This record gives sequence, C-alpha cells and structure tokens, in this order.
Amino acid sequence: MQLCIMQNLCPKMGKKGVQMNVFSVLTLLGGLAMFLFGMNTMGDGLVRVSGGRLDSILERLTSNRLKGVLLGTAVTAVIQSSSATTVMVIGFVNSGIMKLTQAVGVIMGANIGTTVTSWILSLTGIEGGGFFLTMLKPSSFSPILAVVGIVLYMSSKGKQTKKDVGSILLGFAVLMFGMETMSGAVEPLADNERFLSILTMFSNPLLGVLAGAALTAVLQSSSASIGILQALCVTGAIPYSAAIPIIMGQNIGTCVTALISAVGGGKNAKRAAMIHFYFNLIGTIVFMAFFYLVNAFVNFAFLGSAANAAGIAVVHSLFNIACCIAWFPFGNFLVKLASWTIPDQREAADRKPDALSVLDDRFLEKPGFAVKICMDTTVRMAELTEEALSCAISLLKDYSEEQETQIRQLEQKTENYEEALSEYLMKVSGRTLSLADSREVSIMLQCIRDFERMADHAASIGYSAADMYRNDIEITDHGMEELMVYSKAVKDVVAHTTLAFQNNNLTMAKQIEAFEEAIDEMSVELRQRHVDRLRAGRCSMEAGLILEDVITGFEHVLDHCSYIGACMVRVYSTDEAESADKIPEEERILFREDYRRIREKYVLPEKMNLDLPAKVPENTDMIETDHPAGVSGKKNASDTKKNSGKNKSGESDKSAKKKREDSKKLKKEKSDKKKMKSKTGKKDK
Repeated sequence: MQLCIMQNLCPKMGKKGVQMNVFSVLTLLGGLAMFLFGMNTMGDGLVRVSGGRLDSILERLTSNRLKGVLLGTAVTAVIQSSSATTVMVIGFVNSGIMKLTQAVGVIMGANIGTTVTSWILSLTGIEGGGFFLTMLKPSSFSPILAVVGIVLYMSSKGKQTKKDVGSILLGFAVLMFGMETMSGAVEPLADNERFLSILTMFSNPLLGVLAGAALTAVLQSSSASIGILQALCVTGAIPYSAAIPIIMGQNIGTCVTALISAVGGGKNAKRAAMIHFYFNLIGTIVFMAFFYLVNAFVNFAFLGSAANAAGIAVVHSLFNIACCIAWFPFGNFLVKLASWTIPDQREAADRKPDALSVLDDRFLEKPGFAVKICMDTTVRMAELTEEALSCAISLLKDYSEEQETQIRQLEQKTENYEEALSEYLMKVSGRTLSLADSREVSIMLQCIRDFERMADHAASIGYSAADMYRNDIEITDHGMEELMVYSKAVKDVVAHTTLAFQNNNLTMAKQIEAFEEAIDEMSVELRQRHVDRLRAGRCSMEAGLILEDVITGFEHVLDHCSYIGACMVRVYSTDEAESADKIPEEERILFREDYRRIREKYVLPEKMNLDLPAKVPENTDMIETDHPAGVSGKKNASDTKKNSGKNKSGESDKSAKKKREDSKKLKKEKSDKKKMKSKTGKKDK
C-alpha cells in the first residue's frame, strides 16, 4: 500500500522528495521487522519460562466453560498469541485430551486475551510532561528494559531462566522500538491527499473487513496487524469509520492459522478450528449489522473523528468481550454447527492409538509442553512394563491363557511406545529448550529403550512359565515359594525405578544400584538351593532349566533398572567427583545402608532339610574314626578306602555313584547356562 502511494506521489515530487519517501518506506519496513521480531522473541521467552506449566493448567482445568474462558484469557495474555493458544487447543482436541465442549470456552477466552497486546501498544500514544507520564512512554522505559535484558542475557552463564527473562525484556524493548519506528515513518503522510483518499476507501465496511482479514492472514497474527493499525493512527488520517471494519476483519483473518493447523488432523481437530472460525465470522457479521443499523438511526458522531492507539484498543476489547458474552450461552450450538460442517467419517484404519496421539506435532511450537507430554507418555510406558512383569509373575504361580495373551499385547504396546517416543523426542530435541527440559529429553531418549527391554524380558519370563505348564514341568513348592519372594523384590525395584523416573528423584535413583546388588545376591542363593535340590533328587533337570531362564530374565530386568538409575545420576549430577565415578564416603555409607535394608526386607524361606550325600575328604593321610576306649582313633586313609564298600548295605558305593551323576548334571547345567547367557547378551546388544 505504501509503495503504491509513493509511486503516485513520484511525478509531483522532486528527486529529493522521492528519496525521502523511499527511505520512509524502508524505515517503515524496518520498523515492522523489528516489531515482529520483538513480538516473536518475547513470546518464545515467555513460553520457555512457563515451561509448559500454563498449557498443563489449560489441559486440566477446563471442567466448565467459564473456567475455560478465564484460562484461555490468562494463557493468551501471557504468551501474547491467540493463534498459538487456539492451535494448542486443536492439538488437545485431536489427541482426545480435551472435548469440543471444553474447547469452546478456551477459544472464547483466547480472543479476549489477545487484546492485552493492543493495550500495551497503546502506551505509545501517551502524552504529557510529568515524570510519571513520561516514564510510561515506551520511548522512555524501553531503553531501560533493553539494558536490563542484555545484562541478564549476557551474564546468564548457563542459567536458563535468567537468560529467558533477558530474552523477554529484550523482545519487549525491540517490539516497542519497532512500534516507534513505524509511527515515525508514517507520520509525514498525515498531509498527503492521496494517502488520505486510499484510507477513505476503507470506510466502506466490506472493503475494511476484507483489508483487515487479508493483512492478518498474511501476518498470521492479529496482534501484529492491530499494532500496524495503531502505528498508522499516528498520522491522524484514519477515522473510526475505517478503523472499526478493519478491526472486525482482523478477527476473521486470525482464524487462518487455526484452519491451516487442522489440516491433516482428525475430525475433532477440524471441528475445533471451525468453532474458532464461526465464532469470529458470525460475531463480526452480527456486530457489524447491529452497529450500522443503530448508526442509521443515531448517527454516531465519533465515526468521523481520527482514531488513536487507545481508541483502537478499546474497540478491539469491546468487540471481543461482547462476542464472548453473546456466544457464551450458545457454546453447544457452535459445537453442533461445527459437527454439521465436518460430519462423522470412518477413521483411517492405520491411525495411531489414542494413547500415542498426544504426541502431536502441533505441540512442538511449545517445546516445554511437548517435553511434558513426552514425560507423561514415558511414565505410561513404564506402567505398562510393570503390568507386564506382574502378569509374568502371576503366570508362574497359576497359568492362564488370557494372561499369556495379555503379556504379548503389553510387549507390543511398549514397542509401539518406544518407536513413537523416539521419533517425537528427536523432533523435540531440535527445538530451543530450557536446561531442565534438555536434561529430561536426554534421560527419556536413553530410558525408553530400557523400559521396552524390561517388557521384553517380562514376556520371556511369561513364555518360560507357559512352557512349564505345557510340558507338565513342576517346581517344588519350596522352590516356588523362594521364587515368589525373589520376584516380589524385583517387582518392587521396578516400581521404585518408575517412581524415581516420574519424579526426577535423584536420591531414589541412587538407591537402585544398591537394591540391584542385594537382589543379585538372592539370585546366587536361589541357584545354590536349586543345585542342592537337584543333588537330593527333589527337582528335575527340566525344572532347573526353566528356573534358570526365569532367574536370568529377572536379572536382566534389574540390570535395566540399574541403567535407568545410572542415567539419571549421570545427567542430573553436578558433582565432578561423582561424574568421575569417585564415590564420596557418604554415598558409600548410604549404599551399604540401602543394601542392608533390602536384604532384611526380602528374606528367602528357611532352607529345606535335604539328606545330601556326604563328601569324602581328599588328600588326607589320616582321618578320625569311631573307636572303642583305649584303641587309637586314627587309621590310614588307604585302610578306609579298602573298607569303604564293605558295610552291610553297600551305601558308600551308591553314594559315590550318585555323586558322579550329580557332577555330570551340574556340568551340563552350567554349559546350558553359558549358552543361554550368550544368546541373551546378543539380544540385549
């Protein structure tokens, strides 16, 4: 528009005049660039400081429409973008977090919250010579904010919050400088007749609405287009008769961002975008019809007067508040209208599961919130892993085909979670993150693999239990009782690990290693007891192999718990000694205390009284024997060997034979164990 004006003015101006106007246009464009950059920088800083907390509140506290309006207003006022709030709502609706009826209130509130920007920009119109009024002018306080902001930004030294606050102040200062620059650039146009004639065209309500909608659609920000209109008002050449239609059109143009965002989403995402569109479109039509109908009878005198920045803010606020009040009782009608526009259709068969649909690319614009939903999803994945382990333990005691099927389903679910989270976290990691969010992303990228592998090992335990049932293999009651104590300990460590991960609790994470070592000692004792039962003939070799598979699976589960704890300690630790694996003495004491506590909490049942064959001493020249009084109690070992097979039942010969058989069984068992460990190790790698 400005270029057209300059071209029209060129024939009637000298060379100097043309140069002045060309530079005025460049100054205007430069001011617009600073304005948009400052608004974007300030918004990004506010989003990082909030860390997704505002969006989380928005997600949870929309139980009724009034709460939705208030929260939508508050969130938009803070992040300075109604488009961003609406896109976030579309993401919530698309993922099933929020219902359409809840979204209506938030969308209404977002339209009110966006008016805050126009009130801040109206400060450029303050006039007066007093100290207080002078300090309220952007030209007075913006340099102060810029200085404070750059000091905070440059001195942050890794302190992300301090750096973000500096970015907010710098962004605000640049925004205000851009506003002042635009105002100064268009001020010479106040006396230009051609410029005034173009602006008079927008007094036509239809042309004004179209112009406002087009400008806002291009900028994709109603706040930015309002700011430009307020800057042009400095010329005093824009009457309210032209400003009001443009403001109405700007409210329609801001819907473009939401409509684009809904493309590719589900039917409810499209419906949420249509609710936003209908709210603004019908509101504009009704407001314009009512306003100009009343004007035909009353003839509002202020329409001919020049608009100013504060007046623009007043009109913008009154329109959005009036629309909200008028539409509030008819929120359900908006939902029905949107549902009629976007009818029910059969969902694509290959859509992601609902639980994973929260990983929506729309949330990437708010990285802090994206990290939060990733954390919630990972915790859900950990809970599925716990559920799979519980099913596997139950299957050991009492086989059920339904539970075996459930374990397979849980294993597949955790695999789906791992794939979806890995892909989404890689996208999140490419965004600008706070230090805390960056740490959480790093931990999640490493831990989701461990949770998935734990579910795999839980499934392996379940398969071993199924094999035991199908092949009629039984573990002794005493052995099963021992195994249940051991499995309960493993299950509790997995729950402890999940809780430590969920709460980012470094103290709990450090305890995992001690717990794992204590329970590893239990596994050694379990194996020794199994060997004793095997030697006594109380347990079959097949049952022993199944038991070895189960214990090995539990050990791998514990290993992955330990990896998760170590990852958290490594990422969150700030102690150089600790990061260099030089454990302080205090940590050693705590480790030993945690180890002792677990050993005392999980005690295996008392050992069975097994009649094991006696061991024959080796490399002994003389051994003690029972003897009558007065006879030497020692005899040669060679004599003992000679008489070893001459007792009345021949038990010594049978014992020796039994011992040799046990020895062969143990060797075979160790060989099988090594093969299984080798296979499992390859799978883990």
